[in-house]
Amino acid sequence: MPAPTSPADLFRHSLRLLLDKDIPAWVALWAEDGVMEFPFAPDGWPRRLEGKEAVAAYMHHYPDHIDLHDFPELRIHQTTDPQTVVVEMRGVGRLVESDAPFDMTYIAVVTVRDGHFTSYRDYWNPLAVQEPGADFTGSSR
Repeated sequence: MPAPTSPADLFRHSLRLLLDKDIPAWVALWAEDGVMEFPFAPDGWPRRLEGKEAVAAYMHHYPDHIDLHDFPELRIHQTTDPQTVVVEMRGVGRLVESDAPFDMTYIAVVTVRDGHFTSYRDYWNPLAVQEPGADFTGSSR
């Protein structure tokens, strides 16, 4: 079954894949030259990933560290560009290593072209990654 092509539907679909821990299918939603940015990333964490391969490497071990259970608060706002949405969401679950609760609020600006993510700016709280077990990126912290 092909992925949805509207930005809002594609984003909702991507969240279902994250909850299913299907990282290869999530990465398949990306354009080959897609860019993922983390403007608030702390020192030692990546701030910009260029290309589907870099996104795949970044997300590869995500389910081994963060066990997402739900996105209980999701708001998707259309912008004046029909291919771009602004997303407000909250992800909840647990940190696998410590079994501590995981609760993160995000704002993302996401652009979709031809049914694939081309730009994803992820504004998340860098203080949350100070918890043991939250670092799934292999950062140098």
